[in-house]
Amino acid sequence: MTGPTGSTIRVVLADDQPLVRAGLRVLMADTPDIEVVGEAGTGAEAVRLVQDVRPDVVVMDIRMPGMDGIEATRRITAEPDATTRVLVLTTFDDDDYVYGALRAGASGFLVKDMALEQILAAIHVVAAGEGLIAPSVTRRLIEEFAARPEPEPAPQVTRTVDGITARECEVLTLVGRGLSNAEIAAELVITMATVKAHVARLFTKLDSRDRVQLVIIAYELGLVSPGP
Repeated sequence: MTGPTGSTIRVVLADDQPLVRAGLRVLMADTPDIEVVGEAGTGAEAVRLVQDVRPDVVVMDIRMPGMDGIEATRRITAEPDATTRVLVLTTFDDDDYVYGALRAGASGFLVKDMALEQILAAIHVVAAGEGLIAPSVTRRLIEEFAARPEPEPAPQVTRTVDGITARECEVLTLVGRGLSNAEIAAELVITMATVKAHVARLFTKLDSRDRVQLVIIAYELGLVSPGP
């Protein structure tokens, strides 16, 4: 698999530990369709580097000196016409970090003890415009939604279900439950092409970058309720 435009996936590594960056760089050096185009030791460096080299994906640590990875993610994804996607990679799988990173616009959240092959696979998934959350933190994220009070609408964005069809609501609910396109197609007895069309329209109508953002919206709209 290659980058969004069919070329090599261009990656920036942002982590305050040089040994971690070196390990990831060596790993990616053996992957022909991934190229490390820069490294940053702080969140502020990561933001500047993204502006300079415009990578496809930033592999972002959270705890860094000065500006942390969550604020860096927020600034990167808030750039006008931003195309860079952020894959958060950290040893700290705390609820607040998970929720904060995703709310800041991250397309994925992984923990550093995952297998290297899984990290590479995640880079490909995020570069392709999808989103993912490590299985080890999925339940924690659901519990986080269950424990939080009703969210107050953000002053700059108010999401409602206005303009979404009944079928799109069904698809959004199933996305919120974590189902893949194939599983949604089987559940609703429709084709994969139809599911993809519904998801694409949801991206547009809900101003969402990827499936991770749709999951958050599904919870915030009450379409999905945390369960056992």
